[in-house]
Amino acid sequence: MQVHFCGVRGSTPAPGPDFVRYGGHTSCLALSAGPDDRPSLLLDVGTGARRVSSLLAGAPFVGTVLLTHLHWDHLQGLPFFRAGDRDDAVVSLCIPEQEPSADPLEVLARSMSPPHFPIRPDQLRGRWRFDTIAAGTTRIGPFEIASRTVPHKGGPTLGYRVSDGRATMAYIPDHCPTAFGPGPDGWGEYHREALELARDVDVLVHDAHLAPEELAAEAAFGHSAADYAVALGRRAGARRVVLFHHKPERTDTELDALGCRLRAHDLEVIVGAEGAVLDL
Repeated sequence: MQVHFCGVRGSTPAPGPDFVRYGGHTSCLALSAGPDDRPSLLLDVGTGARRVSSLLAGAPFVGTVLLTHLHWDHLQGLPFFRAGDRDDAVVSLCIPEQEPSADPLEVLARSMSPPHFPIRPDQLRGRWRFDTIAAGTTRIGPFEIASRTVPHKGGPTLGYRVSDGRATMAYIPDHCPTAFGPGPDGWGEYHREALELARDVDVLVHDAHLAPEELAAEAAFGHSAADYAVALGRRAGARRVVLFHHKPERTDTELDALGCRLRAHDLEVIVGAEGAVLDL
């Protein structure tokens, strides 16, 4: 499995000279079965989805998009995803199950249709299918996907565990564990769903939006402390942790300092950077 980090920022894009090394695009991972294969699975389509087309070397995207939830920073790259907006693209896009009987296309169109945007999702070129995904296990191409509900403010939110039979990764970009109480460290509970997703994975990509001292004022917006991400990885037996969904004002220098502070002897900790590639 090969994982391309196309966007690692949270909430809003972060342009400018202070955000060059780690990048300013919002959440998007592109997964392929191996280094010689084209990406066929996207996890979220924040503005980082603009980078995916270059990975396809002129080919259309043929595959699946899984959204963790419907906040703008995980969705706004959809109409700018050029490899998916062409006549020969074939795309299945899945959103977490919403209220009973809610049509996924109509839910997406609430934020992507006039007057908010010139076109609707079903006006993207190519063959698009819009569906929902619930907590459970499913097979998508070469990947087995386990999804679990995680706490995050403002709508149904899933975390994903992706395996190709040889390697496994967990993706939990928006997570508010303090919703279940302060937990043993004051950073939130290490609850069953989070531990199930992260158990013995090769890499855990996790929400690191906040510093511990920011939790009291900002956790209610739905995010984790970076320290929680590392502690969850350790408790779950993950081999490495990638800190993800960086706060938009967190500069390159501050992210360098975060990585140094959380460096561990028993667990590899990486500060997620746009353009990075992991071979699992």
